[in-house]
Amino acid sequence: MPQSPSRSAPGAPRQLFSSTRAERVALARQQFFEEGVRPSGLVGEAVIQSWMRCTRAHTDRRRLVAFDAVTPSRLHATLNRNRELLDAARAELASMESSLAGTGSRVLLTDAQGVIVHVTHNPSAAQQPILHKTARLGVNIAESVVGTTAPGIVTCTGLACTVDGAEHYFDYLREMQCAAAPIRDVHGRLAAVLDVTVESRPFGFDAASMVALYATTIENRLLLAQSADRLVLRFQASPALLGTPLEALAGVAPDGSVAWLNTAAARLVGRLPPSGPRDVERLFGLDLATLLRLGRREAAQPVRLASGLGVWLQARLQAYDGVDFRHAIGMAGIADASPPAIETTQPSAAPEAAPGGDGTLRSHSRKLIEDTLAAHGGNISHAARQLRVSRGTLYRRLHSWEQDGKGD
Repeated sequence: MPQSPSRSAPGAPRQLFSSTRAERVALARQQFFEEGVRPSGLVGEAVIQSWMRCTRAHTDRRRLVAFDAVTPSRLHATLNRNRELLDAARAELASMESSLAGTGSRVLLTDAQGVIVHVTHNPSAAQQPILHKTARLGVNIAESVVGTTAPGIVTCTGLACTVDGAEHYFDYLREMQCAAAPIRDVHGRLAAVLDVTVESRPFGFDAASMVALYATTIENRLLLAQSADRLVLRFQASPALLGTPLEALAGVAPDGSVAWLNTAAARLVGRLPPSGPRDVERLFGLDLATLLRLGRREAAQPVRLASGLGVWLQARLQAYDGVDFRHAIGMAGIADASPPAIETTQPSAAPEAAPGGDGTLRSHSRKLIEDTLAAHGGNISHAARQLRVSRGTLYRRLHSWEQDGKGD
């Protein structure tokens, strides 16, 4: 019987090089599991670290893996808890299913704990017995349950990765190929993992790039969905990148601090400090009033960030109370002047805040409503039409301020 490429005949010199990926992985398994040698350079560091964790959690890597679903009550609670995520991901998951329909690949979306909350249809289920057992709602594919997999590694590390064939910890999964990427929420925490998996065949396409692209799009949609009371900034060096997965996004809180940045934004303005000031002017070189004025423009405007970098920027206030600043007739101290050009080196002066206000989005919102009502002689219907909100919204806001005034 001929010798395996990953092993040397007794007495022969140790084989140092392997010509194929499968041979390198086989040699890595031999070194790690049989010889206790760290197989650096043969497989990725993320896989080695996963193998190390799995040897502590799973004693027998040759056993069959049971893909058991969580209890119905836990699945129900998990789906309810991730409803916002599923709504944000729905369109992208449908697009992925359509694109991958002829490849035999499955798309899995798990929560942060590794429980599958969405799985696409599988036209090749009969030819993929393991994947047929795995790809079901409620199945827990965390590393602590099924060993080394791409989504399991992402759940542990928060970093995108691929796991091919025998890189899986359990021998039972050596016919699987998977690529996964993280999805984070507005708090920077892992919210979900997007995974593409195929059985008994290579992908035939760059699965890692594809899953990263869709994960970014879903993450951006989730960030926007979780920012109902934020001023959302969209920006990039080229206006052609706005509205694509490569656009930079930032959420500005009502107090004028930057609440979150997506990955593209962090590359352009730097990561948010874990503590200390996150003032929007410090990071963007533009004060809150200037950004609100930009929000009244439909098209992206050229601006210069605090670093000196020129970008094209759009600002949209996804106001909690429904007020649309783009259709405002005026705000105290804010003229309808042109937005700052890309050559601007100094941010414009901040406007005078609303009487009794603090310069926040909410104080600007109150001043805007009061000015609009004054311009229409107190006519609620006309003011509501100008602001593109319902009359009920204005009545509730006015009543709320009246009650606040009584408490003073």
